[in-house]
Amino acid sequence: MEATSKPWTGKAPRRLAWWALAGTLLAGCMAPAKAPQTPPPAEAPAGSATPAPTDAPPQPPPVSTFVAPLANPVTIQTPVTDVAGLAQRLMPTVVNITTSHISRSNPHEGLPFGLPFRGSERRSKSLGTGFIVDPTGLIVTNAHVVAGADDIRVRLADDREFDAKVIGKDTKLDLALLKLENASGLAAAVMGDSDSLRVGDWVVAIGNPFGLGHTVTIGITSAKGRSIGAGPYDDFIQTDASINPGNSGGPLFNLKGEVVGIPTAIRQNAQGIGFAVPVNALKEVLPQLRDKGSVSRGKLGVRIQPLTGELAQGLGLEKPRGALVSNVEPNSASAKAGVQPGDVITHVNGLVVNHADDLPRMVARHQPGTRIKITVFRGGKAFQLDAVLDPLLDDPEDDPAPSGSSKPGPEPSSRLGIQIDDAPSGNGARVRVISPTSLAAGQLLPGDIIVEINKQPVRNSAEAMKRTENVAPGQVLLLKIRRGTDHRFIAIKVK
Repeated sequence: MEATSKPWTGKAPRRLAWWALAGTLLAGCMAPAKAPQTPPPAEAPAGSATPAPTDAPPQPPPVSTFVAPLANPVTIQTPVTDVAGLAQRLMPTVVNITTSHISRSNPHEGLPFGLPFRGSERRSKSLGTGFIVDPTGLIVTNAHVVAGADDIRVRLADDREFDAKVIGKDTKLDLALLKLENASGLAAAVMGDSDSLRVGDWVVAIGNPFGLGHTVTIGITSAKGRSIGAGPYDDFIQTDASINPGNSGGPLFNLKGEVVGIPTAIRQNAQGIGFAVPVNALKEVLPQLRDKGSVSRGKLGVRIQPLTGELAQGLGLEKPRGALVSNVEPNSASAKAGVQPGDVITHVNGLVVNHADDLPRMVARHQPGTRIKITVFRGGKAFQLDAVLDPLLDDPEDDPAPSGSSKPGPEPSSRLGIQIDDAPSGNGARVRVISPTSLAAGQLLPGDIIVEINKQPVRNSAEAMKRTENVAPGQVLLLKIRRGTDHRFIAIKVK
């Protein structure tokens, strides 16, 4: 009764206020989101230096100096979350690729009679994806998509079809450049910066999986710098965006609509794992593919191996960073520059070599004849050397490791749990037997020749045993061995 005794006019303002608040909230939900306001900078204390104001936006990290041959790229200014709208804009830059080749078989091949029968002919087809990098009809795809193709047909998003031919190929990166016949005015994709891509960033793949053209999938960048044994310059982007057979050679976009990778490989027995070549690797070789159809790379002429914690300790390094030189090719660029086995290459042109796998990629970015500066760590000091790169050719396979000698009476080395004898060449100690429980198990192999221990030369098995006797527990034995024609270093921590 007390509530009804109050005047009605006392409730009206409250009701109107609630309706006003509800209307404000509804209007806020339906209005487009506004960019957050930047708070004003705090006032500097008296007497402190104030930096000069600037209107220039922060600059992105530097990328390759390649100038892409783009005339009318599809540009998207800011990252978006409207994937449907993004995909619609990017579809014209993606193409479906169908290749075919004729395979011939002879059913009587291998028979002892020269039967005059013709074998059968069969035309095989394969599918792939590509993306336009120039409006005149330049298409990037994987080299394996067009390998051995007699006929290449490219279909655009608007169902137009063109014949295409290969004008450049780089099998080491599994990349190919195609040229469409009688094409012009096409929509070209924008190539971004794969170095700035972060693990966890969203990515969108558009491709031709199983012949289902222009299929869109989305996921995140699962990892970077993956090595999967596909080639000498493995540096893959790993993503969980669905990639299947037929996606090869297509674009992997970020949410700004920029190409950041080229899907190339899938893991056969895994669910939702795909690998893409970083677009920065493409940008480095694209001018050569366009202008001369192939890629020339520089060569330093060293054999390298990864650094472990024990190796770093044995070499006097604070952390296992760099590439350990196990062998220097005679008369190579590295030999002429003064590189020695046992050096650790830590920088190339001032850039840090974090892992041994980084060095081949860093050197291969430069053409033969280029002078580069390399920093090596040797004997506790850093040295800077100048090297003029040689042309990179295919390396011959290593000779097999020498088999065990018939010389009886191998000498045991109790500290390492191995049996050794004198090397047949008369220089070094040969490993004959390795105990499964020894410190060297898994590192040394029968037939290895120990030529140095802790940077001291080993001429025979007796010297090898002597150099292992006075090593205290916890110290590291640094062994240099010869395995076939290769040299490498092995670190063994004595217990």
